[in-house]
Amino acid sequence: MTVRIVIADDEDLVRAGLRVILDTEPGLTVVGEAADGAEVVPVVRRERPDIVLMDVRMPALDGIQATRRLVAMTEPPKVLVVTTFENDDHVYDALRAGADGFLLKRTRPDELVRAVKLVAAGETLLFPAAIRTLAGRRPTAPVPGIDRLTDREGDVLRLMARGLNNGEIAAELTLGQETVKTHVGNVLAKLGVRDRTQAVIAAYESGFVSPR
Repeated sequence: MTVRIVIADDEDLVRAGLRVILDTEPGLTVVGEAADGAEVVPVVRRERPDIVLMDVRMPALDGIQATRRLVAMTEPPKVLVVTTFENDDHVYDALRAGADGFLLKRTRPDELVRAVKLVAAGETLLFPAAIRTLAGRRPTAPVPGIDRLTDREGDVLRLMARGLNNGEIAAELTLGQETVKTHVGNVLAKLGVRDRTQAVIAAYESGFVSPR
């Protein structure tokens, strides 16, 4: 199956460079571009991409607001933020808005391709150190559902915050991977979030996991 991609960035050169890298990779194709966040939703509705590569800093409508609009769609695409600075608060806000992960614009072409394929396959790009740094700047606040987690679900969430995948969590807790998958699903459901990144952000924002 070919992964359909839309690129949203206000710099023509960046869009052109990303298109060249992605279009030369078998199984990936760029089906549309947007020069501003305000253009993204119409392009997505027309082209029905699997993934949107989203710049966060755009003039008329930034990538954070654009991400919120995409996530609110009936069948939203995956959103992968492409940014210049990993410790930019805009990145954190985009993740909170529903982005599935982020990449730096200086990322190597092979890493970009790998990231797109991972997100297309349903994975999230979680960078624990960067999220921890960004979360450490924010005050904690109650998060609905965090108090409903069982002890084991809490253990799983803490390991998710460290960036461990299901297999690594299973090894750490001496559990089967299917059991871990069930616990992860329960965590997402109780917190009312769509993916692991959102769950980790909720863990930090509630104080359940300390960024320090």
